[in-house]
Parts: sequence; C-alpha cells; structure tokens
Amino acid sequence: MIDEMDLTTDPIPVLVRKIAVPASIGFFFNTMYNVVDTYFAGFISTEALAALSISFPVFFIIIAMGTGISQGGTALIANALGEKDSEKAHHVCVQCLSFGILFAIGLTILGFAFAPLLFGVLGATGDYLELALDYMNVILAGTVFFVLQSILNASLNSQGDTKSYRNVLIAGFFLNCVLDPWFMFGGFGIPALGIRGVALATVVIQILGTVYLLRKLTATKLWEGLILSELVPSSSYKEIARQGIPASLNMVTVAIGIFVITFFISQFSTEGVAAYGIATRIEQIVLLPTIGLNIAVLSLTGQNNGAKKFDRVRETWNTTMRYGLMMMAVGGFFIFFLPKPLMTFFTDDPVVVGHGVDYLRIAAITLCSYVVLFQTVSLLQGLKRPLYAIIIGVYRQVLAPCLVFYLLAFYYGFQETGIWWGIFLVTWSAAIITFFYGRHTLNRITSG
Repeated sequence: MIDEMDLTTDPIPVLVRKIAVPASIGFFFNTMYNVVDTYFAGFISTEALAALSISFPVFFIIIAMGTGISQGGTALIANALGEKDSEKAHHVCVQCLSFGILFAIGLTILGFAFAPLLFGVLGATGDYLELALDYMNVILAGTVFFVLQSILNASLNSQGDTKSYRNVLIAGFFLNCVLDPWFMFGGFGIPALGIRGVALATVVIQILGTVYLLRKLTATKLWEGLILSELVPSSSYKEIARQGIPASLNMVTVAIGIFVITFFISQFSTEGVAAYGIATRIEQIVLLPTIGLNIAVLSLTGQNNGAKKFDRVRETWNTTMRYGLMMMAVGGFFIFFLPKPLMTFFTDDPVVVGHGVDYLRIAAITLCSYVVLFQTVSLLQGLKRPLYAIIIGVYRQVLAPCLVFYLLAFYYGFQETGIWWGIFLVTWSAAIITFFYGRHTLNRITSG
C-alpha cells in the first residue's frame, strides 16, 4: 500500500526494491505483450512483421508523448508531496489529466495526417504500406487511452505505487494472448481482421487499463478535493508543459531515433527491418529491470528534492546505478551467447535470423550504457531540470546516428552491421557525457 511507504524517511535500498521490482515485473509482461504481437504477426507474413517494425516509430511517438507528460507530472506531484503540500499535489494531478486529454486529441489528428508520409519515407509501398496503415489507423483511434493511462500511472508512481500498473500490464499480457488470435483469425461473431486485429486488441486492453487505474487513483489522497472545476485549463498548464514537454520531446527523439535506424536499415533489405524489430524486443526484455529502477530514481528524487534531502537523492542514484549495472552485465552475457535460439523463436527466415544475431551480440555490450544514461536523465527530471534530456536526446537519436550510420553503413560499406556498431558508439558516448553532467548538476545543487 502507498501509506506503508515514506519516500523521504524509509531506507533507500528498501524503497528502491519496493518501487522497482513491481514496475520491472509489470514491464516484463508489457514487453512480452509486444512479443505476443510479433509472434502472431509472423503467422501472417514477413511483410506483416516488417509492417509492425515500421509502425513502431509512429506508435512510439504516441507512447513517448504520453510518457513524457507523465514523467513531468510524476516530478511535479512528487516534489509537491515532498513539500507536504497536498492541495498543490491534487491540483497538479487533476490538471495533468485534462492536459493529457487535449494533448492526445492533437496527437491523433497529427498521426492520421502524417503516418502515410512517414511510412512512405521508410520505403513502404503497395501491400506493405497497406498493412502498416491498417495497423496504425486503429492505434491512432485509441491515442487518448494510451496518454491517459500513462498520466494515471504517473500519479500513482509519485506516491510510490507501482503495483497497480504492474497489475494492468500482467492482465494486459494474458488478455492479449486471447484477443490477438481471436481478432486476427475471427470467431464468435468477430470477423477475421488480420493485422488490424492486433491493433484492436491493444486499444481494447488500453481502455480497460485506463478504467482500472482511474479507480485506483480515486482511492488515494491525491483525489481528495474538487474534481470537475480542477479539470478546467489553468496557469498550471504552463508548469506541466515546462516540465513535461521537454521530457516528451526527449522521448520523441527516441521515436525519431527508431525512425532513423529503420530508415537506414530499409536502404538494404526488408529482412533487416524485420530482424531489427524482433531483436529490439528481445533486448527490451533484458533491459526491463532498468525501467523499474528509472521509476524509482524519478519518484525518490522528486520527493526528496522537494524535502531538500539531497543526501538521499545521491544515495538513490548510487544505489540504483549499482543494481542496474550488475543486472545488465548478467543480461548481456545471456544474449551474447544465445542470440540464435532467441531469434529462431520468432522466425525461421535465415536472413532475418542472421541480421538479428549480429545485432544482439553488439547489443550485449551496449546494455550497461542504457543504465547510466536513463537513470541520470531520471535523476535530472526528479530535480526539475528536464531540458538537458532534449539536448542529449537530439545528439543520441538524430545528429550522431545520421553521421555515424552513414559513415559505417555506406562510406565504409558495413551495411546493417555498421548500423549495429553505430548504435553502440553513439549510446556509450551519450551515456558518458550524461553521467558527468548529472554528477556536476547534483554537486552544484548540494553545495548551493
């Protein structure tokens, strides 16, 4: 229960485990959810797998914008709770919800307008393009539920509750195992929808998750007070935007980065695009514990920054960094030596498997860089300093990849393998830069 945790007084290692473990378990099932989508899409065709892969950058923009706003909301609510200002925390919580609804409507409109153009840039034509649009149009129709679910989860995270969202993700996984084949192949009054069925299953599950999380939030102290009048846009939108938009843009750079990677791969083969889609889902499974740790850093830093307990902020960062690096060292060992069986679980196409094996072996020695990078960005977010995330995001996802990928893939002729090594070089350089900047910022705040 939320009331059992005091994020400003309880021992940091205990709090990290209480927050990170449920979150990591939940995101394991979320990643497995994506694995289920990939698995069933494989029954349609290699083109369907590739369509899921090129849809992911557009899909991720929706997720990224919602997640960014929710991260901003978590930081603002957590800081208010750390300051013991429950009225402000309630106000920000409700304002985030109305802000998110308006934000989602704008995203939906933009998505319908630009998705065909983006898919065309990625080389999708004919049946390939039609499959991608069949999937994406359904997803876009449910945008508001993706965004609302992120914001509801943020309000719970700010209080240390990661169990509720864990429950949503676990239930969503099992529902997806049933709904995907049902909607794809039809039956019991549902026509065979093909790849649209995969998307429809996702939207239905998002709606159910949103209802559940709203019920959980209404049972907390954050919901105590006026609701309808608090939903009306106010000056708080500026604070939410100032904290949330940079986080959203940082997340969007990730989507742009996926777009850039997919664009470069698509210059060589559809099999390479399919391999990237499969291999990154495997990589995400290994990275799951770091997601829980990122949430712990953000929640604990936010409340302790609000309470001016900077020694606890530093202890949080050190503790989560140590946990994360140890786990990624083990995970990297695992995927380095077992890439082929992992790939062949999803496809028997030897070309796709070959590209995926190459990617995973290089990814194995890249994993620790994500720990350093993401946890430091979460630290800065909790300290209410989100702007750096945009700068490093543009560097890591756009500027450096375009240069490095071109040199390695085209100039030196390494093709897809050059892109895999490019990801390694760019991510590690961004992680090192971010670590030193984060340490400098924390030292400056502490000494001030």
